[in-house]
Amino acid sequence: MQQQHQHTARRAASSAQRFLKRNVGIALAVTATAGVLASAPSASAWTGGSYGGSVVTDVRTAATFDFAAGEIPENITANPDGSVTLSMLGSCAVCQRSHGPELMRISASGQRTVLVTGQVGEAISGNARGSDGTVYYALWAPGNADRNGVYKLLADGTPQRIAALPADSGPNGLAVDPATGALYVADSLKGIVWSVPVSGGSATPWLTDAALAPVPTEALPIGVNGLRFHNGALWISNFNKGTLLRVPITPAGAPGPIRQVAGGLPNIDDLSFLTPFSDVVFAAQNGSSSNNGPDRVVVIYPDGTYKPVLTSADGLASPSATAVRGDRLYITDGGVPEPHDPKLQTARINFPALLAGAAH
Repeated sequence: MQQQHQHTARRAASSAQRFLKRNVGIALAVTATAGVLASAPSASAWTGGSYGGSVVTDVRTAATFDFAAGEIPENITANPDGSVTLSMLGSCAVCQRSHGPELMRISASGQRTVLVTGQVGEAISGNARGSDGTVYYALWAPGNADRNGVYKLLADGTPQRIAALPADSGPNGLAVDPATGALYVADSLKGIVWSVPVSGGSATPWLTDAALAPVPTEALPIGVNGLRFHNGALWISNFNKGTLLRVPITPAGAPGPIRQVAGGLPNIDDLSFLTPFSDVVFAAQNGSSSNNGPDRVVVIYPDGTYKPVLTSADGLASPSATAVRGDRLYITDGGVPEPHDPKLQTARINFPALLAGAAH
């Protein structure tokens, strides 16, 4: 039976690779996707699929949370061992601020472990994993210069602030460059990307530009939001302006010219990539957090075209982040609109359908 499963996975990967080669715009995904199909835990269940059909299928609720207790998932990291690390806001812009935020790990078997608990009125926003497994997170402590900033978990699980940020800044998304040891921090209020050494030190403004700024007239004036380091560049979402940006990083570590990959995506939140080698993006549109646009997950192709793959009809409620591991897509839902059902959803990526969409 195991040999039959391995043969099926190899046949599926070969079929996918032949199909991918016909899609020049995403050629970088060819080798990586074949490898993912062959190595993902569920690859043996994938029998070649269809070049049509839904891009994302088999949507399920993996975990539910207590909105009244401040369990409002905001950000997610998918870990190599099958676990996920979730940032829990504790409160939100339209919620009663009566609970502290949490950083939580959920194992592959569903066991929950609270790694960090913040104070009432704070938010744990972005989190990221270093190449050595170190967990980093952003703590948004409005008006509190003694708490606002970037933290990491020490080997014994103790949190340590490694960089302070101004009391009026809004630390949000995080991204790590494993090659240089730089940690990038999105400041959603000031429209700045800060740079921090993973070893700790002063936060330095790395990029300040109008393209990162919030729109002051919006109900939630939030600019730069999600960050991902990917293939030598920093990818950035601007929540208010509905844009996805790519900023190459020069050999000296400085930002190169900003390029807009896609626009017209109101309330775009955090994002993830199909594979480490592919520029295909899954992004969350958190519309119900400010009643400004739809609740959707969209796939964005390298040429800037995009299409929704999940909507509120699939149970989305304030989706804030995505993560990909193998052929599995994870989505965090804050549950801001009534009936307040925050949750972690999972779904399966239909690779041929996904890549067929790039040709149209």
